[in-house]
Order: sequence, then C-alpha cells, then structure tokens
Amino acid sequence: MQGKIVKGIAGFYYVHTAETGTYECKAKGIFRKEKIKPLVGDNVTFELLDPEERTGNITAILARKNVLVRPAVANVDQALVIFAADKPKPNFNLLDRFLIMMEYQQVETVICFNKQELVLSEELEKLRSVYQECGYRIIFASAAEQKGLGEIHEILKGRTTTVAGPSGVGKSSLINRLSPEAEMETGVLSEKIDRGKHTTRHSQLLHIEGQTYIVDTPGFSSLYLMGFEKEELKSYFREFAAYEPYCRFQGCSHIHEPDCGVKKALEQGRISPIRYGNYKMLYEELKGIKKY
Repeated sequence: MQGKIVKGIAGFYYVHTAETGTYECKAKGIFRKEKIKPLVGDNVTFELLDPEERTGNITAILARKNVLVRPAVANVDQALVIFAADKPKPNFNLLDRFLIMMEYQQVETVICFNKQELVLSEELEKLRSVYQECGYRIIFASAAEQKGLGEIHEILKGRTTTVAGPSGVGKSSLINRLSPEAEMETGVLSEKIDRGKHTTRHSQLLHIEGQTYIVDTPGFSSLYLMGFEKEELKSYFREFAAYEPYCRFQGCSHIHEPDCGVKKALEQGRISPIRYGNYKMLYEELKGIKKY
C-alpha cells in the first residue's frame, strides 16, 4: 500500500491514504541501518500487518521533492505564515526571519494576517504595502468573523502547505475553521500523547481533502538564521535584486558602501525601511556568529 506520513511520535508513524484512512506503522530496521529517518510528509509504501487494528510496517520511502529543516518535513509545496494584524502586533523581524528561511529552502511563501477585524483598513494597507512590494501574496483573514477563508482554501487546494506562525496569532482557530476534522484529530492525538489540546508540540500533517494537506507546526517566538553566510543574506531579500545593478561596487553589501543602488531605492521610498532595517540587523547578527 502507499500513503503519506502525517505524524511521527516515539517511533510510530501514522500513514494516511486518501482511500482508506490512517494506519499506525513502524519503520523497518533497514532505515536505521542506512541512517534514514522517516519524516512527516514522506510518501511511503507499507505492508499491512493487522487490517482490524490498522497497523503496518513502512517498507520504502519514496523520492523526496524537498526536505525542510525547520520544521522537519518533506515534500512541501509552499508555506503559509500567519501573523495577527493586532493582539499581538506583528513582529516584522520574526516574519522576515521566517521568509528568509523559506527563501533559503526555496519554498514559496504566502503571508496571512489574521484578526483583521481588530485594525482599521489604513493599517491593513500599511501591512500590505510592506510585503506586496516584495512580491509576496498577502491574505487578510478573520477566524472570528470567518473572512478570507475562501482565499486560503483556494491557495491550499491540491498542495502540501506548511502553516507556521508565532503563538497567539489564531493559527489553530484558522486551521479548525478550514478543517473541522482537524480539531477532532488534534484532540484525540493530544489525549494519546498527554499534551495540552491547544498547543502544537509536534509537526503533523492534517488532511483537508483529496491531495490537500497542511503541516501544522509548533508556534515559534524566535528563529535563528542558519546555513548561510552574511554575504548571502541580500539574495533572500527579493526586492533588492532590481536595484543591485545600480551599485557602484560588485558584491556590495548595501550597508557601508557609497553609490549603493539599494540604499538609493530606500531613500526614494521604493524599499520598505522596515525590511531594510531588519536586513541590517540580521546582517550584523550573522557577522557576529563565530566560525569554529
């Protein structure tokens, strides 16, 4: 049989098939021997051990399209990052860190601001202007008033999407609006592993319909950039590319050099000061990391 790993807990892997539901499986010893760890999102083949108990053994992990480090998940088509428009106010530094990590891992990201009902339309337009100018798709939503759900549903359809965001932004409420079954499933799982029902501690794949899955990830309050040098950082700020040809120096860092196309665009209001401020801060952070 063939299916997709939707959860992995304490050596057990829960494999979902669109036709017949979910099976509790163990991974065969050969994976340990070859140092291959099955991941949430893996497409696998498995043999059925007990049809009534719905148990089986994973026999093969099919070729992966990609592997994300944070969250640890395979075969992701896109990311949906959720922040609140207010309560809590958006932490742009944290949002930019997430966008950079997804750019680094070559995963397209859609930004959703939940709780749109808490702010005036001018505030929403300010949020839109910061990120739409960079080429990101922006969705405004309200789990409380059930707004924006159709648009979210449309971007999720037929894809595996990792859904992430800080705690308290209403991520779980949005997911439960999109998939009432997800709430029940999360509740059952939390009883089984003795965790709080409303706190996601493990990455897990929730089946919405057909080939539509979402990866519900633990809420984060900080993200460390890793895997690349400070010189690479500018390539993950996609709005810089249009202005780099106007820099006097090749390899310009867009910080100290004179005649910098990016800094000129900033002065002319073509680049967001919020984004550029975060770029400088993160550049200094990467500069300060010791190499051992």
